[in-house]
Amino acid sequence: MGSTLLCRLLLRVYRQMWRYANSAVYLLMSLADMAGGLIFLLVDRLLLPVHLPIFVAVAAFSTGLLMTLASRFTYQYIRKKQDELFPARSSISLEKPNRINVAIVGAGEMGVFLVQELLMSRNSRYHPLYLIDNDPRKIGTTIEGVRVIGPDHKILPTINKLPIQEIILALPNMEPHKREELFKQYMTTGCKVMVYDYPVERLSLAQDKRLVRDINIEDLLFREPISLKDKDVQAFYQGKTVMVTGAGGSIGSELSRQLAEAKPKLLVLLDVYENSIYDLQQELKRRYGKALNMEAVIASVCDYNRIHEVFKRFRPEVVFHAAAHKHVPLMEDNCAEAIHNNVFGTYYTAIAAEKYGTRRFVLVSTDKAVNPTNMMGATKRLCEMVVQSRHSETTQFAAVRFGNVLGSNGSVVPLFRRQIEEGGPVTITDKRIIRYFMTIPEASQLVLRTGTRAEESEVYVLDMGKPIKIIDLANKLISLSGFVPEQDIQIKEIGLRPGEKLYEELLVKVEDCKKTSDERIFIEQGEAPARDQMDRTLRALRQALDMQADDVMLKELMMRILPTYRHAQEVNAHAAEAAEVQAAEEQIPVLEPLGIAI
Repeated sequence: MGSTLLCRLLLRVYRQMWRYANSAVYLLMSLADMAGGLIFLLVDRLLLPVHLPIFVAVAAFSTGLLMTLASRFTYQYIRKKQDELFPARSSISLEKPNRINVAIVGAGEMGVFLVQELLMSRNSRYHPLYLIDNDPRKIGTTIEGVRVIGPDHKILPTINKLPIQEIILALPNMEPHKREELFKQYMTTGCKVMVYDYPVERLSLAQDKRLVRDINIEDLLFREPISLKDKDVQAFYQGKTVMVTGAGGSIGSELSRQLAEAKPKLLVLLDVYENSIYDLQQELKRRYGKALNMEAVIASVCDYNRIHEVFKRFRPEVVFHAAAHKHVPLMEDNCAEAIHNNVFGTYYTAIAAEKYGTRRFVLVSTDKAVNPTNMMGATKRLCEMVVQSRHSETTQFAAVRFGNVLGSNGSVVPLFRRQIEEGGPVTITDKRIIRYFMTIPEASQLVLRTGTRAEESEVYVLDMGKPIKIIDLANKLISLSGFVPEQDIQIKEIGLRPGEKLYEELLVKVEDCKKTSDERIFIEQGEAPARDQMDRTLRALRQALDMQADDVMLKELMMRILPTYRHAQEVNAHAAEAAEVQAAEEQIPVLEPLGIAI
């Protein structure tokens, strides 16, 4: 009937690819036919002089719908059987230049979704031939015309006989160590192993770009991903004016991206480096358009008058202070700049925040602030104390402390990758070094969560998981690149850099750690310094800078201010002795090299 055809056209039922139709497509057709029937009945009752009996109308529409569904089911069944009986013919009919036959590991929801997406996409270069799964209920069945084979321990010895070039892992809930083991197993097949870059939130699949990419170090080293779309966190920032200083940096830019998702009233991006801010501004404009109210501000946090001018203009309700110098060796040779930018930049920004009515001020700190052995860590510890001393009735100040983030500017992973691309050697400062690592999105999300609870001038510490040996990280990256460590790519030890620690710490005293309602966020308990005492300390530092004190004098002054600030050589000597004593009981996981060349 005409009304049914009209509804099918409006709901785009005829644009569906019935060969790969799922339950949602059939439901859409049913809704279209029911809507068409309802429209017909309304027209019949309201506009026509002679009415068709309701029973007859319902029977006619029901019969038409059932016949249509039956024909679609029959067509789909025949095509699937054809694919099962003649898989080679199916792949040839879909043959395109550079077409890659793949096997997808995981016949769960994510694997099936990937199959559907690859089959329906005209631009995809991947053609799924097999799904591999260990579930005996799935083995031998077909899903979307793709045969399910398994279990993997039976498939692995013969997989190189199958007409596939690549293997894609689609296992969103698998723990990293199990994913690594699976990766190692499939690497032995000679096929290239990829990973489906699924979003954390299942419901966001329709909005985010899906990718099949090379497996990387983050996939194998870290815990289950946290939700990047925490509704409570987004609700807190929604409708607020939020400022991010150092917005062009690794953490600052990711904070800005996640804040943009929360639909703030205004997002203020502040940085002294115009190129990075411009790139971020253009990225957010492309993604959100006019839906995001955003201002990009070029300013230095060290410029007292300029910072006050910016705060007076925008009056942010929440501030994330991520602007800082973070490179340890460079700051050892540029102590005055480290103090000027890190300490006084934080001080000036905190004063402006309090003066112009900011409700929450969150300092992004580092694990290097704990018992510092270098100027960068010492200045960040003093930044924490500055923030703690500023607590007032109008502004809640807090600091968030975490370790290294993978992929950040100046981090070890990009350096290792560049050295591997150049053929080696991969350089590490000391084989004993361990570090805490976290991905940039995870660290940023936890910082945002902390911002929702910041109060009483506390220092929040993020759960970084277990520490990782840098030598193991280097071995794993070499293996992921398709080389054998120490055979294809050498690892060279070059010695500790000035101010560098063997081991980083997250808490000053573990027994002082207080839990929060979030299992990944803890509070370091301790007394906040008095405001007048901190002001006197900063005046002394300011005087030393004005007198152009050299690096030696500035380090001595900082050591008097911070009793926990000690020389790296002294700390590392004690740490090495302690490590030797506890070597038999060491809890640091050893990340064995994959040892397999592609």
